[in-house]
Amino acid sequence: MTAEPTPRELTLRSIILGGALTFLFTAANVYFGLRVGLTFSTAIPAAVISMAVLRTMGGATIVENNIVQTIGSAAGAVATMVFILPALVIVGWWQAIPYWETMLVCATGGILGVMLSVPMRRALVVDSDLPYPEGVAGAEILRVGMGDAEGQSENRVGLATILLGALAGAGFGVLTMLRLAAGEVAKVFKIGAGYATIGSTMSLGLVAVGHLIGLATGLSMLAGLVIGKLILLPWLSAGMPGPAEEVVGTVFGQQVRMVGAGAMAVAALWALLRITGAIVRGLAGIAATSRARKAGAAIDLTERDLSAGWVVGLSAAMFVPIFVLVWQFVQGGPLAGSIPAVLLLTLLFVAVIGVFTAVVTGYMAGLVGTSNSPVSGVGILSILIAAVVVAAIFGGGVGEGERAPLIAFALFLVAFVFGIAIVANDNLQDLKTGQLVGSTPWKQQVALIIGVVAGSLILPPVLQLLATSFGFAGAPGAGENALAAPQASLFAAIAQGVLGGSLRWDLIWLGVGIGAVLIAIDEGLRKAGKGKLPPLAVAMGIYLPATLVFPAVIGAVIGHFWNVMAARTSRPEFTERLGVLLATGLIVGDSLFGLAFAGAVGATGDPAKLAIVGDSFAPASEWVAVVVIVALLVLTYRRTETRAQAAD
Repeated sequence: MTAEPTPRELTLRSIILGGALTFLFTAANVYFGLRVGLTFSTAIPAAVISMAVLRTMGGATIVENNIVQTIGSAAGAVATMVFILPALVIVGWWQAIPYWETMLVCATGGILGVMLSVPMRRALVVDSDLPYPEGVAGAEILRVGMGDAEGQSENRVGLATILLGALAGAGFGVLTMLRLAAGEVAKVFKIGAGYATIGSTMSLGLVAVGHLIGLATGLSMLAGLVIGKLILLPWLSAGMPGPAEEVVGTVFGQQVRMVGAGAMAVAALWALLRITGAIVRGLAGIAATSRARKAGAAIDLTERDLSAGWVVGLSAAMFVPIFVLVWQFVQGGPLAGSIPAVLLLTLLFVAVIGVFTAVVTGYMAGLVGTSNSPVSGVGILSILIAAVVVAAIFGGGVGEGERAPLIAFALFLVAFVFGIAIVANDNLQDLKTGQLVGSTPWKQQVALIIGVVAGSLILPPVLQLLATSFGFAGAPGAGENALAAPQASLFAAIAQGVLGGSLRWDLIWLGVGIGAVLIAIDEGLRKAGKGKLPPLAVAMGIYLPATLVFPAVIGAVIGHFWNVMAARTSRPEFTERLGVLLATGLIVGDSLFGLAFAGAVGATGDPAKLAIVGDSFAPASEWVAVVVIVALLVLTYRRTETRAQAAD
C-alpha cells in the first residue's frame, strides 16, 4: 500500500506571508492596546488575506493557509505585552524602550507560553467540549474559502471589505491630523456640587472595537461609564476648588480610577475562580491520555505534538536569557548584592506562576474566546503576588526612598509571566482550528514560535515611537496627548501601592465592594436566564476615560443590529463575518494611520505643525467630525450589506 502524500503545510511562503501579517497586525494592535486597553483577534483577517494571496500562487492547501493564520494570530498575542511593559516607563524606571531587553522579554515569555500549552492540547482541545469560538470560526472560514468557486468569491469579497474599512479608518484619521475634524468631543458639566463628564474620541477604529466585543460587553461598559463618570466623579469632586476640567482630570486619574482598579481586581479574580473546577477536571486526564498514546503503535499526523524532549529542552533554554536579563536589570540597585536570591525567585515565580497562568488562560480562551478572555485578571493577580513576595523577601532593609528598584523588579518579573499567559491564551485557539482542518500540531507549534519571534522584533520600535510621540498617561512628563495605557497604569499603581505605600486602599476597597455587587447581579441574571452583565467589562467602563468607552458602546449597538440583519439573510454566517472583517479593516486603517501620525509627530516635534486650520476652527471641527464619522459608518456598512446581498 502506498502512503498518501503529506499535504503542503509549513512552507517558506507560508512563513514569509505569516511573518508579514504579524508585522502589520502587531503594529496595529500595539497602538490600540495602548489607546483603549483592547486588542483584536487577528486570526480571521489573516486567514482571509492568506487564502486570497496564496490562491494567486497556486497549489495552496487548507493546512498551509492555517499555518499563515497561526503565525499571523501571534500578532494579537505579542501585542498584548503593551499591557505590562509601559508600566516600567510609567514608574520612571525606563526613560525609553530598550530594544533588545524588550524583544527578549516578549520572545522568551512567548516561547514558554507555546511550550507550556503543548501538554494541554489533548486535555483542553481534543478531549474537551470547550467551544473555542474563534478556533471553530477560523476553521469554517478556511473550509469555505478553500472549497468551490463560491468560497473563492467569498475570499475576494472579504478582502475588499477589509480594504474598504482600512481606507475609511485611515481617511478619517487624515482629517483629524489636518485638524479639519476634531479628534475628541467632550463636555464637563455640574451634577450637584461636583462635576461629571461625557464625550467621545472620534475614531472609526474604536467604534469597530465595539462591534467586535458584542452588545453584552458594550452595554456593561456603558454601565461602568455611568457609575464612574456620572455617579462617582460628581461625588468625589464635590466642593473641590479650581477650573472644572482640571478638577475632573485630577479626581478621575487619582480617585475614580482607583475604584475601577478595585472593581477590576475582584471581577478578574472571580472570573478565574468560576473556572477553577473545570480546569482541574480537564487536566485530570492528562496522565492517562499520555499513557494511552504511548501504547499505540503509530501516531497520526494530526496527533503529533512537539516531543517532550523539545518541550523540556526549549523551556529550560529560555531561562538562560531570562536570568541574564534579570541579572542585568538589577545591577546598580539594592538587589545587586542578592543575585542568587533574585535568580531563585525568578525561576520559581516564572515556572510556578507561569504554569498556572498558561493553564488558566488556555482554558479561558476555549471557554469564552481569546478576545474575551480576562487576561488582565491574570496580570492583576500576578503583580499582586510579585509585589507581596518582593516586599517580603527584599523590602525589609530598603528605605522608603529606595523602593523604586523593587517596584520595577516586580513589574519586570510579571512581564515574563504575562508573555506566557497571552501566548497560551492564543495557542490553544489555533490548535483547535488545526484539529478541525487536519493540521499537524507540531508544525503549528513551530509556526507559533515563528510568529512570537516576528511580533517580538517589531513591537519594541513601535512602542518606542508611540512613547516618544505621545507618551503614556501617568508617566513622568506625559502631555495631554498621552496614550491611556490603562492596564499598564493599573499594574504600575498596584506595584507602587504594595511596595511604596502610596495606594489609596479605601478607594480600592470601595471598588472591590462595587465589583462584588456586580458579580452578584451577573450571577442572578445568568441563573434567571435574563442575560448577563460581565463584571470585568463594567469595571473597565469605570476605569477607562468616558471618551474611550462611548464609541465602543456605539459600535457594540451597531454590531448587534448588523448581526440581527445578518440573521434574516439567506447566508447569515457569511454576512455576519463580513461585519467582522469590516470592523477589522476599520481598526487596521485607524491604527496604521495612528502609527504614521506618530512618526510625523516624532519628526516635527509638534502635532500642530500638521494642521491646515487654526484654533478658531475648533468648534466647527467638532461638528465636522460628527457628521463625517456618521457618514462613513453609514457608507461602509451599507456598502458591505450590498456586497453580502450580491453574494447571496
